[in-house]
Amino acid sequence: MPAFPASTTVLDSMLFRDAFGTPAMREVFSDVALVARYAEVEVALAKAEARCGVIPQAAADQIAARTDVTALDFDLLRQETDIVGYPILPLVHQMVKQCGEAGRYVHWGATTQDIMDTAVVLQLRAGLAIIERDIAELRKILADLSKRHRDTPMAGRTHLQQALPVTFGYKTAIWLAMFDRHAERLEQLKPRVLVGQFAGAAGTLASLGDKGFEVQEALCAELKLGVPASTWHVARDGFAEAVNFLALVTGSLGKIALDIMIMASTEFAEVYEPFVKGRGASSTMPQKRNPISSELMLAASKAVRQHAGLMLDAMVQDFERATGPWHAEWMAIPESFVLTAGALHQAKFALAGLIVDEAKMNDNLALSRGLIVAEAVMMGLAPQIGRQDAHDVVYDACRLANEKGISLADALSADPRVAAQIDRTTIEALTSPKNYLGLAPAMVDRVLKSATR
Repeated sequence: MPAFPASTTVLDSMLFRDAFGTPAMREVFSDVALVARYAEVEVALAKAEARCGVIPQAAADQIAARTDVTALDFDLLRQETDIVGYPILPLVHQMVKQCGEAGRYVHWGATTQDIMDTAVVLQLRAGLAIIERDIAELRKILADLSKRHRDTPMAGRTHLQQALPVTFGYKTAIWLAMFDRHAERLEQLKPRVLVGQFAGAAGTLASLGDKGFEVQEALCAELKLGVPASTWHVARDGFAEAVNFLALVTGSLGKIALDIMIMASTEFAEVYEPFVKGRGASSTMPQKRNPISSELMLAASKAVRQHAGLMLDAMVQDFERATGPWHAEWMAIPESFVLTAGALHQAKFALAGLIVDEAKMNDNLALSRGLIVAEAVMMGLAPQIGRQDAHDVVYDACRLANEKGISLADALSADPRVAAQIDRTTIEALTSPKNYLGLAPAMVDRVLKSATR
């Protein structure tokens, strides 16, 4: 039996990790990458302090030159982290040894949370860049679907009942508009989220005297991060916003997934995920073709939603440094990013190759024998006999059509109140679903014009 690395969640499972995540996002939030970010912040701090005259330039140069993440003893780092409860002091121990005489200036004036928070911000920046690219690609896919099916009629459904005709392009344009807004949200949140953290033990920068703000600004400039207006050790709205943004993204993906799964069911049979031999197969029912990508998208949306709630809970922190809520972020942030990347990956696959059965959509549109456009007939009769009388006439015709299993057009033609006002040709036109699409195609056009892709 091959030796598998130990794993306890789907995110690092050899079997499931590529179903629920992506290699690129896992790399951003890997242990090695995180420790490298810690070291990056420590080195940037030394450079900033040298620039501000707080530590010797030669010491900063040595710290930058001799810090080597690949040479760290990760077993020792793990053991000491287990004892200390945080990884920064154990990391500083090893960096001090690596840097020789200059090691005395490592971590000068900083506190553990300064380094950890800023490192996570660097992870968020890298993670959001991946999310941003994925959203851009998904928007192009949805725009293409919307253009292609702008005029493809299908049944619009409310409360799982056929309501009025729409077009499939109208449906996908609604999906697209959600991701247009997500792209806007992502751009808007960056200035609030991508800011450095450097404030010292209780957030007052007391250890650096009158150099505190200068060092803080220099550190943020070194890392190309925004400068915070105030310490945010216990003001966690930025991180909470980032994860709640991911919950919005995966929530939209969950909505798309639910639509696809229902439309792919045997009774609807209107769309299918791309065919890949063996994908979605059942172990006992050879005919099955399960919507795997949609199922994974829906599952991810539920998990990220839970993490969004956890991040909101973690905002409630005591005094100037919290006792516990901060640690909840360590679980929620990496998992939310990996799950969101995985869900976007599944969405791009499913939608880029989505199989749309226009004939089946048309068949389903005809299932009600014209009843789906009862409103159109009512509005067509209203100018002749008044809206309320038109409503009552069409109501009676719908009941007759249901009772006798005939079309709405036949039921209307048999009613002398209708025959006296409009002829059969007009009735046929009024009861054709394709003639009652409203502004659905125009809404597709408006969505496509509303944002540059």
